[in-house]
Amino acid sequence: MKRSLSYFLALMALFATPAAAARVVVLGFDGMDPRLVAEYRARGLMPSFDRVIAGGGQLVPLSTAIPPQSPVAWSTFITGRDPGGHGIFDFIHRDPATLAPYLSTSEAVGPSAFWDLGSWRLPRGGGAVTNLRHGTAFWQLLDLAEVDATVFKVPANFPPVATGARTLSGMGTPDIQGTYGQYTYVTDDPLAARDRSGGALRAVYLVDGRCETVVEGPANVYREGEPAVTVPLAITVDPASRAALVELGGERLLLCEGEWSDWVRLEFTLVPWLKSVRGVARVFLMEIAPNLRLYVTPVQIDPAAPEMPISTPAGYARELAAALGPFFTQGLPADTKALEEGAFTDEDYLSQSDLVFAERKRQLAHELARLAGRDEGFLFFYFNYPDQDCHMWWRGIDPRSPLHAACAAEHHGRIPEIYQALDGVLGGVLDTVGPETLVMVMSDHGFAPYHRSFHVNTWLLEQGYLALQPGVARGDVAYLEGIDWSRTRAYAIGINGLYLNLRGREMRGIVAPGAEAEALLAELASRLEAAIDPALQAPAIKYAYRASAVYHGEYATSGPDIVLGYHRGWRGSNESALGEVPPEVFVDNEQKWSGDHCQAADEVPGILLSTRPLAVADPGLADLAPTILRLFGVAPAPEMTGRDLFGLETAGR
Repeated sequence: MKRSLSYFLALMALFATPAAAARVVVLGFDGMDPRLVAEYRARGLMPSFDRVIAGGGQLVPLSTAIPPQSPVAWSTFITGRDPGGHGIFDFIHRDPATLAPYLSTSEAVGPSAFWDLGSWRLPRGGGAVTNLRHGTAFWQLLDLAEVDATVFKVPANFPPVATGARTLSGMGTPDIQGTYGQYTYVTDDPLAARDRSGGALRAVYLVDGRCETVVEGPANVYREGEPAVTVPLAITVDPASRAALVELGGERLLLCEGEWSDWVRLEFTLVPWLKSVRGVARVFLMEIAPNLRLYVTPVQIDPAAPEMPISTPAGYARELAAALGPFFTQGLPADTKALEEGAFTDEDYLSQSDLVFAERKRQLAHELARLAGRDEGFLFFYFNYPDQDCHMWWRGIDPRSPLHAACAAEHHGRIPEIYQALDGVLGGVLDTVGPETLVMVMSDHGFAPYHRSFHVNTWLLEQGYLALQPGVARGDVAYLEGIDWSRTRAYAIGINGLYLNLRGREMRGIVAPGAEAEALLAELASRLEAAIDPALQAPAIKYAYRASAVYHGEYATSGPDIVLGYHRGWRGSNESALGEVPPEVFVDNEQKWSGDHCQAADEVPGILLSTRPLAVADPGLADLAPTILRLFGVAPAPEMTGRDLFGLETAGR
């Protein structure tokens, strides 16, 4: 009802606000950092940024969301509201009725009833995928005003919200298995036989230079036990030529070492002659000797025949595939997990990252050509550069990183190369659209070093706020199982979130709402901000934000009670994010994931570059949605809290 009312009010405002023809391009450079931009401009690496400023444009920091996590920040960009309005507080939320964690941005629900026919199960109804973000996306209002709009791979928009605008879902879009990306790693190296959370290891033996294995697809909901459906994969190696013949999906691929295949279409049969699911994948032959090493990307939703909704209109993804061929549809295409887990070497990861970047540039050229033929139109275009690569390559520019010494010298320049490449993208856009088009570059947050991890639940345990069940040791707790809720007053789940075990909200809450809860929150905030990392003799947490102070809107009480904002160098641990209680409170971050942005918001602002001067000195993410709408003479939705950055509203436009 509230969303429908917002649409109605916004539509009425259209008749009172004169339309203003415009062309606007917004480039989303995820994670671009103002400190690094300043450094690389000083080194002469960003001439296109300099060109905009010399031409009367402006470059300023852009305040980010609390916390500065990607789904939170991009949801704020989309809706012009803070998390209290859009309801996305972290990558991971929890259901207070069960304390079960779940991914925050979307939910997939399968059929609930079946007819059983032997080992087969026939669904009595269909499943559904729901976007859990609340609020009105700004492009929905552009569409109502009949503004031609394209929103390309904006994060936190899976499945895409209903609109006539062209949209393609980005970060948060799963692979064909419904995960954030499960690769296949084939090797005959016995030392590689270890668990991998991000992929499936296929350990093989070569017999006369040949091996056979499988690539896994979706779970078969039509069979008892829902086994995964697979397609065969066969590899024949030729050590003399350092090449291999790969047979997959009915195609025969001849690959040399270090070579990627083109896209291969795969068909997974769920019910013979009745139901199958199509996906696409690329194969990377990394090595023949001394051991076979072959990688298959997570099987992507096929954009030419999407099994799940990934675009609006539904035909937009098919149109792109027809024009450009298959492409990465998984939300985060560069496989950081494969690098972290040893399936990729540094060079392997760089090869894939560059592949994704080249694909994205081709897609941008396609969308710019569409915009060029129109007098009015809006284009948002997203690059996962530099976010994913800054996560993995911060160790190269940071001498204090525990892995800096181990990072090969030739990779120390990776991050400046990324910034230089994105500056080149901006230059190409400026040349294509001309000076009459307003161009903005924005990032959802900046970046910071990640040296030390803080195990929040372990700190809560040691400080007496959390208790374990009898016989449960530290290290045995997972997904909050093993916690004694009768003696626990606070717990952590998600990267930045801390919750009270509140009576009447949590399933076994013991903290009374009101005065008791308020006193506990004040005590926790004070003690957390005073917590000292003994290895560095410095505080880890800059702010313990009270949710009641930073969130506004109808969902403000649905998220964490305290949001932890870390100093540069610290971050909440992956273990605490999953509701674990590791042995120690502070540990070194020894992952290749060496840079991060889940710190205090003022430690990692984003950037905003505009070819037109701003009328506001301190822009924030929530300002961009209403600003974009005003540029086209469209009134923002009433619940949008952001400001108009160009002063168009006060100018009577």
